[in-house]
Amino acid sequence: MKNRLIYCIIIALFLPNWFVRTLAQDDILKNAEEAYANGEYAKAAGFYRKALKTYGESAEVYYNLGNAYYKANEVGPAILYYERALLIDPGDADVRVNLELARDKAVDKITPVGKFFLAEWMADIRNLGAADSWAKVGIGAFLLLTGCLFLYFFSRKRGLRRMGFYAGMALAALIIIANVFAAGQRKKLVERNEAIVFAPTVTVKSSPNNSGTDLFVLHEGTKVMIRNTVGDWKEIELEDGNVGWLPGKDIELI
Repeated sequence: MKNRLIYCIIIALFLPNWFVRTLAQDDILKNAEEAYANGEYAKAAGFYRKALKTYGESAEVYYNLGNAYYKANEVGPAILYYERALLIDPGDADVRVNLELARDKAVDKITPVGKFFLAEWMADIRNLGAADSWAKVGIGAFLLLTGCLFLYFFSRKRGLRRMGFYAGMALAALIIIANVFAAGQRKKLVERNEAIVFAPTVTVKSSPNNSGTDLFVLHEGTKVMIRNTVGDWKEIELEDGNVGWLPGKDIELI
């Protein structure tokens, strides 16, 4: 009886707050959707940013925010928020399609350095799911593996034992792969060492100061990887391998 009373008190304290927060979030998103439908893309973006600030990150909200900026012809923010959506949900095909459309509008066309085909293939498979998804795959494979071990050690039929052995080997490999993929996706989500150029144009220097030699010019929407930081300057690397320094204020972390 005492335990039931405690549970009732907990529900009475926390359920109303959760309910109010949910209604408030739904109200913000509804306002954003209405503004978007009416072609008020800047207003819609404001509501989506408010939802993110109030209730935390969401792949869906980032995606919708990217759509609002894309419709408003703001390439840099559109690419940034599509990229953030992919960090959370890398398997979302709609986000990838829209990201490519936004990149087509960017001035800089960076050709990535060619990678070993097997590495690209593995990266494509890894990006089919987020860290949590791969963790669930690993857990599911582990549970199936226990069943295979049971067959192998306790079944009296040779065929079942053989099936348990080979299936167990395959599941063990899947567990390893799922954990490696989950760790890789988790690392990308936590480290966040990639950024989008937000300045209309920025000159990349050979050293972290204005007196450095001009190397090349980047435009809004270009994706860079941050390699190092010195004061207010960031050492960046492009997908084509070019390296240089630019002011940190001209880029936004994904």
